[in-house]
This record gives sequence, structure tokens and C-alpha cells, in this order.
Amino acid sequence: MEKKLYIATAIPYVNGTPHIGNALDYLIADIWTRYQKQNGHEVRFQVGTDEHGNKIAAKAAGLHMDPKAYTDSTYVNFENMVKKVGASYTDFIRTTDDHHVAAVQYIWQTLAPYIYKGTYKGWYCVGHEAFFTDKEVQATNGICPDHQTPYEQVSEENYYFKTSVFTDLIRDAIMTDTMKIVPEFRKKEFLDLIKDGLQDVSISRPKKNLSWGVPVPGDPEQIMYVWIDALANYITVLGYPDKEGWQQYWPADVQVIGKDILRFHAGIWPAMLLGLGLELPRKLLVHGFVIVGGEKMSKTVGNVVDPNEIIDSYGLDAFRYFFSRHIPTLDDGDFTWEKFENAYNSELGNDLGNVVQRVASMITRYQAGVIGEAPQGEHDMSAYHEVMDNLEFNKAMDEVWQMVRSLNQYIENVKPWEIAKKISKDSEAESHLSEVLAYCVGALLQIGDLLVPFLPATAEKIHKTFESGVIVPTDGVLFPKLYLHTPDPQAPKAA
Repeated sequence: MEKKLYIATAIPYVNGTPHIGNALDYLIADIWTRYQKQNGHEVRFQVGTDEHGNKIAAKAAGLHMDPKAYTDSTYVNFENMVKKVGASYTDFIRTTDDHHVAAVQYIWQTLAPYIYKGTYKGWYCVGHEAFFTDKEVQATNGICPDHQTPYEQVSEENYYFKTSVFTDLIRDAIMTDTMKIVPEFRKKEFLDLIKDGLQDVSISRPKKNLSWGVPVPGDPEQIMYVWIDALANYITVLGYPDKEGWQQYWPADVQVIGKDILRFHAGIWPAMLLGLGLELPRKLLVHGFVIVGGEKMSKTVGNVVDPNEIIDSYGLDAFRYFFSRHIPTLDDGDFTWEKFENAYNSELGNDLGNVVQRVASMITRYQAGVIGEAPQGEHDMSAYHEVMDNLEFNKAMDEVWQMVRSLNQYIENVKPWEIAKKISKDSEAESHLSEVLAYCVGALLQIGDLLVPFLPATAEKIHKTFESGVIVPTDGVLFPKLYLHTPDPQAPKAA
């Protein structure tokens, strides 16, 4: 039986506000999902929230709430964000779900041959809920750069997972691309990180230091730490180990993660899978960060970009366009309102919106709205499909935009309006004009097809306008001019 496709996204911690990085995860996974569906595949697409841990318990206590009641009130922020970016997900998992909790305890018991008890001493960052090496602590002068708080020296007894025993198998899987890390430079970075082998990881905390989480089977004084609980979601959401059909989807074809969590997804997660006797994910797609005008986003600097604001002001497809084309899929990208508005007005408004409107109105004016025989997909799209398969979605959008621009150029060169003037004098002008405009429609329908994964609403409008053989007018222009953050070039100058 042929395996069905599965794409997974990292589950964010439920106590934060959804940010641009989460939106990027969902958008990237959605583009891949829509592309695969368009090519006839069935896809399961997972999203969810990580809901255990000290930060949650502390936040809930501060609000005089039970931790579960608190997470019930906050996970919806992430659910709303997934929907807002138009992600066509099939599964939403919460790590507080009963099935997940039971599955995680089963996973712990199955991994028991690789679990041992030991005393841990190390540098701990509360913000990350993670321990850091002496080397990492020295490099940052004892202060966590992400949270601006000093690391704490912590000593406690807990359980360890023998990640180290899987080092060679994991290294081999990465080097042979059995588990392919994309882009290549992230693969090199990770291989360099584990050149001395993977370290065993602490996978529990004493109950007195961590109360909100999944109890360790057989040792209620210990609570499972984030790794086994959160990482397991990618298989428990499918129904592992006890629900039928999960095997049809695992291994994941793509797991979408940010560069800051690569080491957990390329080290600890594969070790867990190997310990469970399961296949490794086929690809880890590692995206970068969105920076703002060359600077890291931070609440203190006040340069945080809210995906909601962009979508509410300019529409969903404008958001999807900028973040799929102008933010490289596999690297850091820069956002400024000026860049965004320029892309919106000149590329979406002038390049695409304008050509759709021009072609529709010329056919309406010269041919009473009747489209001649439109040639189907004349452009060679192998470059588009190649970069889509390489998960370089921004390059695929560049390919589409080349078509949009060349269509605009074609119209400027052949000047259909000049041909229309000759119709009364020249018997061939009418068929020539019909051919020219039909060619334009064929190109637009092909552009519409290629935009389906990226700008679904726009693609639908293009198809609706042209595909029936008669122009179907749509309300308003595709991307009306908007100057909310930059000056309108048409505005009258102040005296």
C-alpha cells in the first residue's frame, strides 16, 4: 500500500503570543500541503501546542488558575493564528490531550532499556527550560542572550535517555540523506555540533521542581521533562501506538522547524525514534528567522511585527506573498514596512493585479467578453517544480513572477489596442487580436495554477475570471493601492 503524505510543524509553547515565526511554520507547511494536494496526493498536516512545564504552572498560579484551565484559555490563540494564515491543517494536537499523555507513558516504557537514573549538575535557563554546557555559558558571559537572565547552577536527581548510543546511526542517516536536513549548510552545522558524539539528555525533573507534566511510569516522584513529552507529538497525533492507520503516514515526509530547535529535532527526536524501532523523518526543513530592518525582533526594542496586523490591513494573500517570496524559505529574511508595502503595491498591485484587469477589460471591450481558444500552459515549468521539490518556495515564486512580468512585457510589445484599431480596415486583425488575447488568458490561467499553493484566493479569482471561456467580472481590483506606512506617490505634495 502506498504511503500517504505527512507534514509536521513544531509545536509552540502555549503561554506566549503567536509570533511571526509560528506563522512562518504554518505558511511553509501549508504551501507544501496545497502543492501536494494539487498534484493528487492525500496529506495529513499537523499543528499543535506544547502545554506542560514550569512556565505554564507559574503563569497559571499568578492568575489563580488551574494549569489545564489556563492552557484551555491560551491554546486557542495558536489555533486562531493557524486559521488566520490560511493553513489547511488536518490535525491539531495539545500535549494535554488524554491520548497523547497515555501514548507518551507507553513511549517511556518502550524506551526503558535506554533510560537510567543519575544526578545532574549544570547550568539551567528557566526561559528555555533547558540546560546549557559550560562552553555555551562562558561564550555568553553567564547570561542567556535570548532572555537576558543569568543561568542558574542546578543539581538534582533525574532520569536520562542514552541519546549517545544512537550517535553513529543518526550521523549516518544525516550524511546519507536518509533523514535529509535542508538547507545543506544547516546539515553541516549540525554534523559539526555532534562531531564528539551526542550527549545523553535529562528527561525528567523531580516533582518538587516540576509539578505540571506527565508523571514518569512507575515513579510518581518524577515528572517527564519536555523532550519525550513534546517531541512525541509528531507520532501520537497520528494515533501511535494504538489507533489504526498511523503507519500509513509515518515517517513524516517533511518536518518544518526553526533553526533554533534543529539540535533537538536532529539529535534527540531521531534517537527516540530509533529506540522505538521507527523510521526517521525523511526531511527536516529548517527555516531562518525574520528580522526587522536588520535587527532581531524584540519586545524591548518594540520592533515586533504582528502577523494579524499585516493580514487585517492588507489581506491574507498579501501576507502569504511577502513571506513566501521575500523571506527565503531556508534562511533568515528581512521585513520592513517599506519593503512590504513596495512589494504589495508594485508587485501584487501593478504586476499581477493590473495585468489581470487589463486582459479582462480588453476582452470585454473588443470581444464582448468572449475568450478565444486559450492555449494551455505554454511555459516550461520544470524550474518551478524543481525548486518546489527542493523546498525553496521563494524561488518558485520568483519563477511565477518572471511569467507575470513577461506577460506584461508581451502586452506592451504587441499592443492589442493598436491591433483593435485596424479591425475595420484589415480582415486579419480580428483573428490576430483574438489570438493575442487568448494567449494572455492561457498565460494567466497557468499563473493561476502555479499560485494555488501560495495565494489560494488570488488563484481562485484568476480562474473564475477566465476559465469559463467568457469573462466573469469580479468585484473590485485584486490588490487596491494601499499606503499605510509609506507615502503615496500619487498624493499631492504639500505646498
